[in-house]
Amino acid sequence: MRDFSSDHRWLSLNTATVRKQGDLVAIIDACARHGIRAIDPWRDQVAAIGLDRAVRAVRDAGLELSGYCRGGMFTADAAHRAEARDDNRRAVDEAKALGAPCIVLVVGGLPQYSRPGSAVSKDIAAARTQVHDAIAEMLEYAREANMPLAIEPLHPAYAADRACVNTTKQALDICDQLDPQRTGALGVALDVYHIWWDPELMPQIARAGKDRLLAFHVCDWLVPTKDILNDRGMMGDGVVDITSVRSAVEAQGFAGYSEIEIFSSEWWTRPMDEVLQTCIARHRTVV
Repeated sequence: MRDFSSDHRWLSLNTATVRKQGDLVAIIDACARHGIRAIDPWRDQVAAIGLDRAVRAVRDAGLELSGYCRGGMFTADAAHRAEARDDNRRAVDEAKALGAPCIVLVVGGLPQYSRPGSAVSKDIAAARTQVHDAIAEMLEYAREANMPLAIEPLHPAYAADRACVNTTKQALDICDQLDPQRTGALGVALDVYHIWWDPELMPQIARAGKDRLLAFHVCDWLVPTKDILNDRGMMGDGVVDITSVRSAVEAQGFAGYSEIEIFSSEWWTRPMDEVLQTCIARHRTVV
């Protein structure tokens, strides 16, 4: 396993971690000040400043990307499926312009939550089938752009509203069905917040192998968790054995960024420089 104790070369900042403290330009400037080499920006943050400006800001700061958040939210009723398809194609185009190595897919839950206005459904099996079919369709477009897609399994608490793919096994099953040749076009983004609890995690990481492991996200699970969405912990403040998960991922040959992604009403109240300094310190001592 790589030794992060002496520097933070392999730290990437998911820009949601400081989304309340400034716009994307301010976040990029702060990362440059702190010697953070990579980011994973969110589409709404890019849209807020404009794609062209975002591309220039990333380039001028000399930053790399560890991913692009997010594509997906595939589930929709018939009236909204073309909207979902077109939105995901735009995500591919944006990721390509920004130089992202992959698009992280949060696949969606039940249609009424993934695409507001869709007819109400309780059929999660149908939602999962639709996710499979929509990823297959997006994959054709993404291949033309040479843009890998990374399915992110989310904790089961999000099955209804955010993602009906909830385990690494489910995500890899889709990968095996749609990309059996393991071309690198389709893989997984593993976030310890969502997967740490899974008793099958370690064998599934081994199953993924290097060519399916496209992104690795870190934060921590607090006990008690006050808000399932916006109470993630800073690494070391919770119960996740982050080092063991990273060790398993790197044993498969993953050598990319450890991306810090913290949705936290608490950390969003703190100055951006303080958050980044803490991220750097914990990256060296905990991750």
